[in-house]
Amino acid sequence: MKNSLHLTFFFLLAGTVAMAQFPGGGPGGRPSGDGNGRSRPGGDAPTFSLESNAPRGNSKITGFVVDSAVTKAVEYATIALIDKTTKKPIDGTVADEKGKFSMNRIAEGEYRILITFIGYNEKLIDNIKIEKGKDLDLGVIKLSENTVLLDAVNVTGEKSLIEEKVDRLVYNAEKDLTSQGGDASDILRKVPMLSVDLDGNVSLRGSANIRVLINNKPSTIVASSIADALKMIPAELIKSVEVITSPSAKYDAEGSGGIINIITKKSTLQGLTLNVDTGIGLRGSNLGLNGSFRQGKLGVTLGGFGRAFYNKARIELDQSTIQNGSTILTRQSADAFDNGLFGRYNLGFDYDLAKNQSLTAGVNFGTRNFVRSQDYTTNLFRDNLLSSTLYRNVDTRDLSNTVDINMDYIRTFKPGQEWSVSTLYSTSTLTNNFDADILSESGSLTSRQKNLNNNTNSELTVQTDYVNPIGKNQQIEFGVKGILREVNSDFRYQVAGPTGLFASDVRSPAGLLNYNQNIAAGYLSYMFTTSNKYTFKLGSRYEYTSIDAYDQNSTITIPAYSNLVPSVNISKALSKSSTLKLAYNRRIQRPGLQQLNPNFNAANPQNINIGNPYLRPELTDNVELSLSTSFKKTYLNISLFSRSTNNGITRLAMPSDTLPGAIITTWENIGREQATGANVFGNVYLTPKWTLNGGVDLYYNYLEGMQQNLRGISETVSNSGFVIGGRVQSQLQLPHGWGLQAFGGYRGNRVQLQGYQRGMGMYSLGFRKDFPNKKGSLGLAAENFFGGMRIVSSLNSPLFNQQSTNYIYNQNVKLTFSYKIGKMSFVEKKKTKGVRNDDVKSGGGEGMN
Repeated sequence: MKNSLHLTFFFLLAGTVAMAQFPGGGPGGRPSGDGNGRSRPGGDAPTFSLESNAPRGNSKITGFVVDSAVTKAVEYATIALIDKTTKKPIDGTVADEKGKFSMNRIAEGEYRILITFIGYNEKLIDNIKIEKGKDLDLGVIKLSENTVLLDAVNVTGEKSLIEEKVDRLVYNAEKDLTSQGGDASDILRKVPMLSVDLDGNVSLRGSANIRVLINNKPSTIVASSIADALKMIPAELIKSVEVITSPSAKYDAEGSGGIINIITKKSTLQGLTLNVDTGIGLRGSNLGLNGSFRQGKLGVTLGGFGRAFYNKARIELDQSTIQNGSTILTRQSADAFDNGLFGRYNLGFDYDLAKNQSLTAGVNFGTRNFVRSQDYTTNLFRDNLLSSTLYRNVDTRDLSNTVDINMDYIRTFKPGQEWSVSTLYSTSTLTNNFDADILSESGSLTSRQKNLNNNTNSELTVQTDYVNPIGKNQQIEFGVKGILREVNSDFRYQVAGPTGLFASDVRSPAGLLNYNQNIAAGYLSYMFTTSNKYTFKLGSRYEYTSIDAYDQNSTITIPAYSNLVPSVNISKALSKSSTLKLAYNRRIQRPGLQQLNPNFNAANPQNINIGNPYLRPELTDNVELSLSTSFKKTYLNISLFSRSTNNGITRLAMPSDTLPGAIITTWENIGREQATGANVFGNVYLTPKWTLNGGVDLYYNYLEGMQQNLRGISETVSNSGFVIGGRVQSQLQLPHGWGLQAFGGYRGNRVQLQGYQRGMGMYSLGFRKDFPNKKGSLGLAAENFFGGMRIVSSLNSPLFNQQSTNYIYNQNVKLTFSYKIGKMSFVEKKKTKGVRNDDVKSGGGEGMN
């Protein structure tokens, strides 16, 4: 990277992010839960009625639980250890999401093991003999499906669509029946606390200042645009989505609203596999091929996914500005036709260097081709008299290619004690061009205009982390990290006459930006649990940022800055099924490429967008109080939160001084924002095969900033209002492999500094049929089938008024097919570490382009 600063730093740190695991899943080797086989919020194991005076030893029993077809793990299966003499359970645990289980401190003797899970026949393993000091590995244990549904079956051990863990909420997307054939934005729309608009811009509890990771790793395409990145990730490959509202000190300090971590599916199967996923619909089609090979110490994955989509919309714009004492009214309409082609390809390796050491590496390539054709008709009125009518046909091209290369090393010294080194290089090339034909009323060409804007965004990250348990209820974790970033943008305009020939020397307006950012960081974290069921997670992170930037005229002076960001998480187990949590953290938000890019984007000359390379980071303080509880067959979570942001990076619109009736939108550090509200969501089993889940988000949003008045003097302005949104989803498992899912969601009015964006709703209905061998499925889904959407945005100031209306015709019906090929056996997937960069603000487009 050009002009990169050498980063030399050393931190002496002490802390923790996770409590050392007790043998057997709880204190004294006893799992904890609600006494009815229900997992307590936070992911604890269920409670068994155990023999209180059972002897303890130093042996261990391990194994894997898989279904009889050996195609997947049986997650969260219940394992009970039964004394063969007394016939009473003396220990127990729950299999993890890979099907693995472990019971520690087992005394010598003879036992039986009983394994149960909803939908499967019980498995009893007799004649288990433990010798003193010797461990027992049961290997792979197969459960066969129970085709008879009993009314009294307890379903609470089944993995839910929505789960809450110690520090995050998890949406298990692999259980979503209607998302296949879509992309990541279709998944995120259904996740509690998240809101996604039609362009794919994501907000968390009303804040768009978030960080999105893919498998705990960043990508420069995400830093450039979250919406673009989501379109590259197929819904079929997403295993789960994690929403982290109060990140610990281990995470980068950026992402003031929180972190979204998208976990993709990975193979843990020995042998050769191939998955085929395809779909065809009215608005899009997709094809994906993913293969994996695992033999001995080596694992290889290779995959590719492509998706084409097509849509149309109608856009209407009414705006008025005051220029030189006259009122100029703009009335504009356009029909838009969108075509996109997205792809994502990956090659990955993992290798066991030794019993306690592993190395992983991967290369990911993403491509994006988005083309929009619009035909504008613009009428300009000066003091209520029609002054001109303009016709403009515009082809906009938004193209990008991204490459991510990572290599990670991890060494395990003993259970819970690890050291890792992670590296990542990520680079993106982006092209944002448009070609415009200006036509006469008769349709003949009068002139042409072209905007050429090429961007690159590169990032190199190196980090090392160390974690070590202290006793049974403490853990220490610390690490250091260096990030080198470079952003470049080069733009120019070309103009041609009626002949359509461009003059290569015409470059006005034109410019460039070279922006280098270097970050040195270190963190410490400490966690401990008390005997009265309090858990404290305390941490702090220090980050030092230096910036070296220049444009075509001069050096951009942005002073270096440092930030110390604390985090505190406290939880209290009120009962076996209820947990109360209190959290505080400070976050920072650095500007991203779309905010920095000085390109003068005039694809629509009445609504111009331009970035600001002088932006400074914003600071946010977050406080959250939550209660999670489960009773009978219902799980409920209630959260209260407050967020305060200073020096906020905010979109600001103002009239153009030179272009009649035009409005220019840019980004400024102009004010503060406060949000206070609540989230409520729950999941209930209406029957053993029918679930209903949903939630409501309500918060009060207040924004304050500066804008010019009629005299050209800056004055303080503010805007506020309540924002409400929600979602409801139901799944029904029918006999013979059939499944049904329905979803409906609504996002209320969005408060902006200069106005509002009205709410929108989405809904879907889908069916899926699993093949008898569970190796494939066929699905049919429909979205918004009663009609399209109407999105209205209104902006107001003393100098202008603007209202834009987008009519989106996004009704869709899609047919999907997936199939798995290969004969595999189950093995444990090696634990890996990866780079997490959580610190760059991604731009979200609003309004009319």
